[in-house]
Amino acid sequence: MIDITTENFETEVIHASMSVPVLVDFWAPWCGPCKSLTPVLEKLETAYEGRFVLAKINSDEQQELAAAFGIRSIPTCVLMMGGKPVDGFMGALPEGKLREFLDKHLPGEDQLQAQADAEEAQDHLESGDIASALARMAQALQADPANDELRYDYIKLLIGSGDLDQAAAQLAPTLARIPVPLQFEALQQWLNALEFVGNDPRGQWPLEKFDEAIAANKRDFAARFAKARVLMAANEWVAALDELLEIIMRDKKWDEEAPRKTFIAILELLTPPKPKAVAPEASGKSAGGIEIAGHTTVQQDEQAALVSAYRRKLSMALN
Repeated sequence: MIDITTENFETEVIHASMSVPVLVDFWAPWCGPCKSLTPVLEKLETAYEGRFVLAKINSDEQQELAAAFGIRSIPTCVLMMGGKPVDGFMGALPEGKLREFLDKHLPGEDQLQAQADAEEAQDHLESGDIASALARMAQALQADPANDELRYDYIKLLIGSGDLDQAAAQLAPTLARIPVPLQFEALQQWLNALEFVGNDPRGQWPLEKFDEAIAANKRDFAARFAKARVLMAANEWVAALDELLEIIMRDKKWDEEAPRKTFIAILELLTPPKPKAVAPEASGKSAGGIEIAGHTTVQQDEQAALVSAYRRKLSMALN
């Protein structure tokens, strides 16, 4: 448990909630229900063994914080995750109801183990140890098989490291969904390009041979599409986008819109992950009806700008 003031709120609540959920308890010394709620919350913080942090705010002394959260009665608790409020409740709930509230949002033991394995995998990646990173990611996914973000990262690394068979096996369950999530459709398109290069004779053509065929017939869409796949396999993403765009501008429906689908897949693969905000100020209303004002600023890097520019090009080609 930690006491929160305006001085340490940003560090101990906003920043801290980026890595572990923080339950903020607004209370006051004169509040009877607060006195019965506090020991139960402290007990649960211990029982949950680090799965959340209890932060207490004296609403009489920290009126600015209470006003920022729109606190109208106490006790009021707000659960902060990722720098913003995700839920809350008012009143002194019994222990059973408090556990229900926490269990609805907090990661389980399997998810925590998966998170730990994923973090270790990232350390291996940063050191260049791809094999160890893949092993840890496989363990993480086994612990938390429903984690799509983890599965996406794992398959992407498998494809990037050339283990196409294992990548296809990991992709299979996601492709059975209706509709197929865009991120996994993107991985499938990348995998298709690599398999094309490995299995189709045109996959070994030099780019000049494609260019000769296209110069002879600018509507040789099969040659253009094959060239785009070869470029994808070589991680020449922008050149692949340009080739696909040429097909789309000339024939939007060619080959059941395969160029458009592949174009969108490349944009998905190139889209950088959302950065973790350093000190976000959330806005909106939580599920418990608790409001907090503010805004979140996200910086756009060069790759995000590239993706945005090619989205506009696709939109213009389709209209």
